[in-house]
Amino acid sequence: MSKNLTKRSEDYSKWYNELVVKADLAENSAVRGCMVIKPYGYAIWEKMQAELDKKFKETGHQNAYFPLFVPKSLFEAEEKNAEGFAKECAVVTHYRLKTDPEDASKLIVDPNAKLEEELIVRPTSEAIIWNTYKGWVQSYRDLPILVNQWANVVRWEMRTRLFLRTAEFLWQEGHTAHATRQEAIAETEQMNNIYADFVESFMAIPVIKGRKTESERFAGAEDTYCIEALMQDGKALQAGTSHFLGQNFAKAFDVKFTTNEGKQDYVWATSWGVSTRLMGALIMTHSDDNGLVLPPNLAPIQVVIVPIYKGEEQLNQISEVANGLVADLRSKGVSVKFDNRDTHRPGAKFAQYELQGVPLRIAIGPKDLEKGTVELARRDTLTKQFVSKDKVVETIESLLVEIQNSLHQKATQFRDEHITRVDTFDEFKDVLEKKGGFVSAHWDGTPETEEKIKELTKATIRCIPFDAEEENGKCIFSGNLSKIRVLFAKAY
Repeated sequence: MSKNLTKRSEDYSKWYNELVVKADLAENSAVRGCMVIKPYGYAIWEKMQAELDKKFKETGHQNAYFPLFVPKSLFEAEEKNAEGFAKECAVVTHYRLKTDPEDASKLIVDPNAKLEEELIVRPTSEAIIWNTYKGWVQSYRDLPILVNQWANVVRWEMRTRLFLRTAEFLWQEGHTAHATRQEAIAETEQMNNIYADFVESFMAIPVIKGRKTESERFAGAEDTYCIEALMQDGKALQAGTSHFLGQNFAKAFDVKFTTNEGKQDYVWATSWGVSTRLMGALIMTHSDDNGLVLPPNLAPIQVVIVPIYKGEEQLNQISEVANGLVADLRSKGVSVKFDNRDTHRPGAKFAQYELQGVPLRIAIGPKDLEKGTVELARRDTLTKQFVSKDKVVETIESLLVEIQNSLHQKATQFRDEHITRVDTFDEFKDVLEKKGGFVSAHWDGTPETEEKIKELTKATIRCIPFDAEEENGKCIFSGNLSKIRVLFAKAY
């Protein structure tokens, strides 16, 4: 497994693309804009899934599954949602192929197999789900509905990049129905907080919680909450969103219920989701010029043991010690691999696990057997230490916690150093061009100013932070009065 990565400082985009492929996470497929997630990359996604799924279920949500296809008439029912996704839709028009009469080796679309109604390949599932909920809800006793689905969606992106933007991607989407506005807003806030806690605690990525501006909201939502992260190249990445949908979808699909006072009302709704884009965030937040750096909580292999030996006798002696360590570590819940392949030299194995971001590496050779020690190397700092065999397990347990915390602290320090307050448009442009990161600036609250700034600088308002304090100021672009600072950035 060859490293030879482009340096981040030379070409960040090229470094990222090379790393995804060389670390065996994913590769491009025969389908334009779609990726193959390889076993090592999928193992990280599975860890993300498992933890998020646990958090969803702890808050009363259940998993279900809905169709991949959405009838066009249903998709059109909520106008803003349909309009927002229309340009990215893949559409099924026919259901059968037949042999080409002019060339029997080729297949053509059978013109007699045209669908009565075209089907949209879901870019998101609100339409099919709310059409379904209509049959589930009659009374307040049927509420709330707290449902999540793990699924794939298709958005026909023209410019794609592995994990960050692909025509098909994996995600989860929660869709809940409530009896009151307050309950739905509380759900929206709760799920945004769950995302923030997961990304901070498991991915070791600091995030800023806030709400989107009207023009950046999810199509069909009354309000969108988000978590925003900052990558090492100074660009922001939206790591998760939670939407308060009001009664928009309930009205579009006529989902009414009888209240406990006996009146008819429309249901209140939310939707929320994170996707395999989080894999991109994980890679870009922590990794370095040597390859992946993975937080222990999400590493498929937390510890790898590499034997250094000559001949079968030495391997047998080392294997005895290594297998004992494997058993002890697994009993403590640590995922460990003993790489005793005789097809690769130790140096090649070291390079592979460094590239793949395994947090800790143990090397055991004949001298270690004599001394009763092992060599323990950290991936995040690239430092080594010799540890007594009797203390290896407890040392590893504490180091895994230390590495997790250290990665979060390092990323937080970088993020905080790249939040810059500006008061003029010249300062704003200067920071974007020379430093990057989040730019904290006054905005007059109008979509016209927001659009003009985006047009001139390619920076968007990432969020209006929840913890932003009221502060009298002037909009950096229009000079009009402003009460609050928002965070701008160039973004993925």
